[in-house]
Amino acid sequence: MLAAAKSPHRIEPKAPSKKWGDFDYAGSTPEVLYAKFRTSEAGLSEHEAVSRLREYGPNEPVKKKRRGPLAQLLSKFVNPLIIVLIIVGAFSAIIGEIAGSVLIAAMIVLSVSIAFVQEYRSGKEAEKLAEMVRTTASVVRGGKHREISIKKLVPGDVVNLAAGDLVPADVRVLTCKDLFVNQSALTGESFPVDKCAVQAQPAADQIWAGNIALMGTSVVSGAATALVIKTGGDTQFGAVAHELVETRPPTSFDRGIHDFSWLMIRAMLVMVLAIFAINALFRGTLIEAFLFSLAVAVGLTPEMLPTIVAVNLSKGASDLAKKKVIVKHLNSIQNFGAMDILCTDKTGTLTLDQVVLVRHCDVNGAEDETVMLHAYLNSFYQTGLKNLLDHAVIAHQKLAVKRYEKIDEMPFDFVRRVMSVVVNYDGGHRLIAKGAPEEIFKRCDRYEIQGKVLPIDSLHLPGLQAQVDKFNAEGFRVLAVAYKDTPADRKVYSKDDEQNLVLKGYVAFLDPPKPSAKHALDSLLALGIRVKVLSGDNATVTAKICSEVGLDGAQPVTGDMIEAMDDAALGDAAENESVFARMSPMQKERVIRALQKKGHVVGFLGDGINDAASLKVADVGISVNNAVDIAKESAELILLEKDLNVLRDGVIGGRRIFANIIKYVRMGSSSNFGNMVSLTGASLFLPFVPMAPIQVLLNNFLYDLSQVTIPTDNVDPEYLKTPKPWNVRSIKRFMVMIGPISSIFDFLTFGIGLYLFHAPVDLFRTFWFIESLWTQTLVIHVIRTAKKPMVESMASLPLRLTSLLIILTGLVIPLTPLAGPLGFIRPPLTWYPVLIGLVALYLAITQVFKEWFIKKYGYD
Repeated sequence: MLAAAKSPHRIEPKAPSKKWGDFDYAGSTPEVLYAKFRTSEAGLSEHEAVSRLREYGPNEPVKKKRRGPLAQLLSKFVNPLIIVLIIVGAFSAIIGEIAGSVLIAAMIVLSVSIAFVQEYRSGKEAEKLAEMVRTTASVVRGGKHREISIKKLVPGDVVNLAAGDLVPADVRVLTCKDLFVNQSALTGESFPVDKCAVQAQPAADQIWAGNIALMGTSVVSGAATALVIKTGGDTQFGAVAHELVETRPPTSFDRGIHDFSWLMIRAMLVMVLAIFAINALFRGTLIEAFLFSLAVAVGLTPEMLPTIVAVNLSKGASDLAKKKVIVKHLNSIQNFGAMDILCTDKTGTLTLDQVVLVRHCDVNGAEDETVMLHAYLNSFYQTGLKNLLDHAVIAHQKLAVKRYEKIDEMPFDFVRRVMSVVVNYDGGHRLIAKGAPEEIFKRCDRYEIQGKVLPIDSLHLPGLQAQVDKFNAEGFRVLAVAYKDTPADRKVYSKDDEQNLVLKGYVAFLDPPKPSAKHALDSLLALGIRVKVLSGDNATVTAKICSEVGLDGAQPVTGDMIEAMDDAALGDAAENESVFARMSPMQKERVIRALQKKGHVVGFLGDGINDAASLKVADVGISVNNAVDIAKESAELILLEKDLNVLRDGVIGGRRIFANIIKYVRMGSSSNFGNMVSLTGASLFLPFVPMAPIQVLLNNFLYDLSQVTIPTDNVDPEYLKTPKPWNVRSIKRFMVMIGPISSIFDFLTFGIGLYLFHAPVDLFRTFWFIESLWTQTLVIHVIRTAKKPMVESMASLPLRLTSLLIILTGLVIPLTPLAGPLGFIRPPLTWYPVLIGLVALYLAITQVFKEWFIKKYGYD
């Protein structure tokens, strides 16, 4: 079997919770290790294993505890806007305003319920995804082989490993045959590495020694017996898990909601206190002033924001599920749309995540079909466990080999790192060897070029090595192919025959880029998202792959370079460079934090143990269903297909969701602010409260119901082309500049009611209730788009229908038996033309001011 050449770089993750350096596991003999762990080849006794399980605990990495349904439900109440509504509702109930408190309670229950149900369902769906670690391990206990739960493994256990197994703990290899282990989950290396049972020299990084295998890595081929030396939280896997048990830092979306909520709460407090003081001072009725102030508090609070957000995100989660994206946390959807930088690993995202034979050439690098034939015969006829490179050779093309009868073979071993077969060839026997170039060179005294066989001397060796170095510099994994002809009467061959060979050429392998990768990257860039590759693989391979998909990776930033940078220098490098290689988990995390400090909303796509910390700290962590458990635990979105095109669809979905959220925010904040300005002004010069508390609450409730269909609304394509993070400053500016326009028309309504219609109190309140409800309900059609409403951009049918339903409801209520209890009376017919004229003029002027605002400040 062929050996994959070792990677020249090792990526050292964070140190585990207990130092690895407390004992030289890699350099000790099996006898010394057996003595240290008080065990033997026969393994532990059951009694001793049970005792150690009590001492060391279960063999599972530390995981973040999942909240139960009750805890999840209660967490939904920890929201500034919900808390304000609870306080106002409680005061309303205490002072006997039962109708008002019921309306407020309905708003709270609706918002909290939707958010809880969707997140709970999403969490359950995520839990159903395939787990990484197998449930059992093959262990030797008391001299007998048994299958036990991985959780029950303890230090000192002797385990058996075979192809397809996941290494169940950190182990020292005692015996093995053709053992290759995939460590990409920990290091990001593209190719499997070989493991052996030979004692290693003492070193500070002994966890990466050739005889150490780590929990969470997988056996690609071969078999081994190994001694468990670390379990649970003491493993390298567990070291990463320990970093993830703390609460996730607030994301861009969380910060935006928080800032906007407190903006509205501060405005509400100022306005409510002012209105209470004015009404108490001029009217002397503290109870009435207090009731009115509470109603105003609800009127200014965008109480439907949690509901609108929850409905939008819930709908978005359902849409994304149809596109093979599982949403674990609803808020991550908006972050998905807001991100302007996507950091990702390389393997499986930009590449096919499979080894492919790319070149078969002579010693000068010219394509040669006979080299392919020799490599194919070698891989095809070997009877050992074929590794990924052998499979790649056989899969490259199907060759007719029946006429090349196999005579003998010399299996691969880790000492010589060569594998040979002997076949019938042109009337004689031909020994075909394939292996690591440096080992093949030692066994060759001639080379073949264009059909001629020439001797190799000291002058030729640098040139032969230069061709291999060139392939390595281009990111290829290279094997050399050589042969020797022998007489046909030979029956038995041995390793001693692997001498005086003729160097035939090379086969080169690569994990190639996906055909769709470049197009996907271009599509993301068109959406304003820059992609940065944070890879654990070596710089040469990373640079080659990235350059082929259009990323500038000529000079990758390496982990060693990052270690020498301070935070300021790293911030500049993170923003300006696109390709980072030989990265440790801590270095990936530093790059993400540096980008966040520069004001970017950062997404991270990863699926390995070494990606977990980055998934947690990013504004939106994205993993895949076949990722390791700790990566899925840390992510907020889980892709059922690792494809950047799926990401692109998710980004657009996130932006569409945020667009509809921000419509409500702009409309609600500006409209409510305008109404409160109107109430403050009315309190100064009107001899009565301009609207009864129950009328304020009913107005607000009906108007909010009209906005429940915003999640169904259409979004202008132009709005989706750039990232959309929260911009509370822009919202505040929009609120202050656009909101008072409605106040102007409120004051016109006051004047018309008092001086044109000489309206008594109930009629005055009816006038303003209808006018206020109409303007607030219909202004969404102006604010929802940067274009001309109803002409260049049409609202969705559900939003148009709810708008129509609410304005009709406002007209009908004063005509029903509810009018009396609510304090309304039937308006005169002459009022309706005035109402229509006022509302039409208001919407037209708001459109003019909106266009001016967009031209001056933009619409983000």
